[in-house]
Amino acid sequence: MKLFNSLTRKTEEFVPLAPPHVGMYTCGMTVYDFAHIGHGRKYVGDDILRRVLTRFGYEVMHVQNVTDVGHLSSDADEGEDKMEKGAKKYGKTVWEVAQFYTDHFYSSMDALNVLRPHVICKATAHIPEQISLIETLFSKGFAYDTPEAVYFDVTKFEGYATLFGRQKLEEKKAAARQSVQEGEYKKHPADFALWFKRTGRFADHAMHWLSPWGDGFPGWHIECSAMSMKYLGSSFDIHTGGIDHIPVHHPNEIAQSEGATGKPFVRYWVHYNFLRVDGKKMSKSLGNFFTIEDVIKKGVDPLALRYFYLTSQYRNELNFTWEALSAAAAALAELRKYVINLKSQASARQTLSDEKLKKVDEFRAKFDDALSNDLNTPQALAVVWEVIKSNIPSQDKYELVMEFDDVMGLGLSETESLPVEKPVPDAVRVLADKREALRKAKKFAESDAVRDEILSLGYEIEDTPEGSVIRPRS
Repeated sequence: MKLFNSLTRKTEEFVPLAPPHVGMYTCGMTVYDFAHIGHGRKYVGDDILRRVLTRFGYEVMHVQNVTDVGHLSSDADEGEDKMEKGAKKYGKTVWEVAQFYTDHFYSSMDALNVLRPHVICKATAHIPEQISLIETLFSKGFAYDTPEAVYFDVTKFEGYATLFGRQKLEEKKAAARQSVQEGEYKKHPADFALWFKRTGRFADHAMHWLSPWGDGFPGWHIECSAMSMKYLGSSFDIHTGGIDHIPVHHPNEIAQSEGATGKPFVRYWVHYNFLRVDGKKMSKSLGNFFTIEDVIKKGVDPLALRYFYLTSQYRNELNFTWEALSAAAAALAELRKYVINLKSQASARQTLSDEKLKKVDEFRAKFDDALSNDLNTPQALAVVWEVIKSNIPSQDKYELVMEFDDVMGLGLSETESLPVEKPVPDAVRVLADKREALRKAKKFAESDAVRDEILSLGYEIEDTPEGSVIRPRS
């Protein structure tokens, strides 16, 4: 099995530290707002990776953090506390915000059929471990105290500047904001906070704990090092995250972890590319911020969204449109129809001819080759369809597709019957034809009025590249 290692920027053969055991840490949510479909792509990717490892005979220990403690942005001198921002926005306490959005995140992942991690560790439940790690960094000469915060001295960690192929420290210093360069506390603009003190501008911080450096709260990066090493050891196999973590968060994790232990931290770093919406960054201000609930309100099964994610390799940027999701939903519906038919046609096991036995083995090998080649899910999906269209017996098709779905996670084994579709009334179809004629005549105001009539009858109409789709209103 080969994975692209973001740290070395090479595709490498995966060799775990202690086979068949694999330690995998997946960066979790900062729970101050709703999980959106961009998050979904990353966590479905983690789920595929875990399922593939299991298919290939590894015993995976999956650990995931929940950042439920308020912290500042990746640079200690920038931004505002996300938890307190969420609390103000929704009129809740920071503790209520954390629990509410933690629950929302995992319910969203359940809808996408993402397996729950073996260990879900909350930052607020691991404050002693974070304090202990900071104390170790002091003893090793990597940390220094200031009136405002405890910082990690990046100049003391050899190679920090070039982790993940980044720019040199001097270049980063030149690019830093002038106010950061002239700060009276940091020794270097790239130094990052390990612990903030509840004083000065942080005096009213809602979440705080006692520490050897006074009442305060941890910086963002320290939690991942403390918790991952607690559950997986000083060195482990795989760490995942979004590509936005490459410039700052993950280099800082490496520096503080290896600074404390003197051992290599993680062997393979896996990073997922962005999900765009209509070619743009997802943003509430642009009106293109969508959650799993938004998908469901559109009458689309969340597993169609999972199917959509699988149509692109995880390191490629993926562009979401409602038309693309509709196409994925149609493909999944078609796949489910085949599965139902195969299940009904499956008979007692027959002895396969050498030719058909060879085909089964070839399909299995092609599927595994796709996944072992840096998790190429589009190719793996293509193999599923090849099996469906092949001439091997229905029983073998069904069993092979079920085997493959253990990895794809589309819930095909639970497909018992298709939902009975309510026939669209003739009156609605007549209105839809009338609207289409008006649109072609560029009489858009009149066509919109006809759309409203359709809505009043309990139906909605969606325009796709393949034509208009009529469905009951959700």
